[in-house]
Amino acid sequence: MYTARVKGRMMLLENPARDSRAKKALDEKRVVRKKERERKKLGVIGKREAKERGVWKFDESQARFDLFLPLHNLWMGYMSELLSLPPQPAKIPPPELAQKSMPNSSGIHPKLLKADYHGSIMTVSQSKNPCLVGVSGIVIHETENAFKVVTRQNKLKLLPKQNSIFTFAVPLYSILPHSHTPDKPLPFPPPTTTMEDGSSSQAQARQTVLDAPHIQFELYGNQFRFRAAERAGRKFKHKETIEL
Repeated sequence: MYTARVKGRMMLLENPARDSRAKKALDEKRVVRKKERERKKLGVIGKREAKERGVWKFDESQARFDLFLPLHNLWMGYMSELLSLPPQPAKIPPPELAQKSMPNSSGIHPKLLKADYHGSIMTVSQSKNPCLVGVSGIVIHETENAFKVVTRQNKLKLLPKQNSIFTFAVPLYSILPHSHTPDKPLPFPPPTTTMEDGSSSQAQARQTVLDAPHIQFELYGNQFRFRAAERAGRKFKHKETIEL
């Protein structure tokens, strides 16, 4: 028996030392404190501190659609660069020919999933709350569960993502100048000035993506309930969905 089962084998004479629950909890707290110190060194504040400082507080008296049009134009330039949109031709072709210049959807969808939508025009096309259907505006803040938009009627609206389907559009052609390169910052549109006759000196700055050739997409809110920062590093899998 000794020769067959014991001889030449290593045997533990006592139980190996195990970390206690208290020690594990202490180690986890140390890791959290270390991350907080690193975050403070970088100047990044957490959600609680941002709420205490009132970072996301918005003065509703400034909820003017015209005030956020430059942000929308900046977003169109961002999408032009992100999706590598073709330059706009000198003469806009008819819709039948314009469809041929549309980029490949299989290459667009992964980029749109991780894109930033601050500045886009988001419209509720379907919702279990009938009061929200048709509400449209420029996104000024996106959270995990909602879009905060400023409508054309200069009103601030909170659009929940749950049980809602949104539509948004991206330009069909790039709005960036031909001299723009990826290493340069996106051109910011100049502020509009009103003439004596009431006309605007910068009509281009007041133009939205819906006023030019564009591509429209649907966004399912139930599948999009992530913060923008989390969505950028998340992997999405293609699957069928039943809405609503």
